[in-house]
Amino acid sequence: MSADEREATIRRCLPIVRQIARRVARLARISDLDDLIGDGCIGLIRAVDCYDPDRGTAFELYARRLIVGAMLNGLRRRDPVSERVRRTMRRAEEQRYAIAQERGSLPPFAELERDDPALRRARFAVFVQASLSLDAPMMPGRDPLVDWSHEPAARAIERDRARRLAQAIALLPERQQRILTMHYAGEQSLHAIGRVLRVSPQRVSQLHLLALASLRHTVARP
Repeated sequence: MSADEREATIRRCLPIVRQIARRVARLARISDLDDLIGDGCIGLIRAVDCYDPDRGTAFELYARRLIVGAMLNGLRRRDPVSERVRRTMRRAEEQRYAIAQERGSLPPFAELERDDPALRRARFAVFVQASLSLDAPMMPGRDPLVDWSHEPAARAIERDRARRLAQAIALLPERQQRILTMHYAGEQSLHAIGRVLRVSPQRVSQLHLLALASLRHTVARP
């Protein structure tokens, strides 16, 4: 495939990316549509570059799979709660409903935590790290009246995390710093940032993902 054919194929399939992004955004309400489109474009480019017609799969079907996969990977990367903690919470929910079927009433999390100390740590991690939406229902078992802000260990962890994050941001290239500042502090969409920087939204999304990956790597180091 020539460079012109590759470019034409990518442009022709961009409506598919937007269509899938809108569907994913409806399912994952915490997601940003522009971020999903940026991740989907990366999946589309990978599909164009890796597609082999000899395998007998239609290109659109193959591209859709890679586009969805890229969007889901992006959501996982942006999830502040680790998959291990999510898995612990899912197992606890399954256990609670299994007990409820036997008793006829749903047991409190405190009862399960007596036999599983890891569950309490997982619930605390979700409470501290997960974003609170005013539109979505509260997570089962979360008490909105509990104030953890003055808990010494939590405050120390938060201060250390903020310090390490500020140091990591200072190490990023200037353009990546501007994108993070405009997107998170200025609440500007990737499309708007692209217009300011005079680059495509896809390029802004790539730089945004690179910045986040660099921050995760730097902050995670001991």
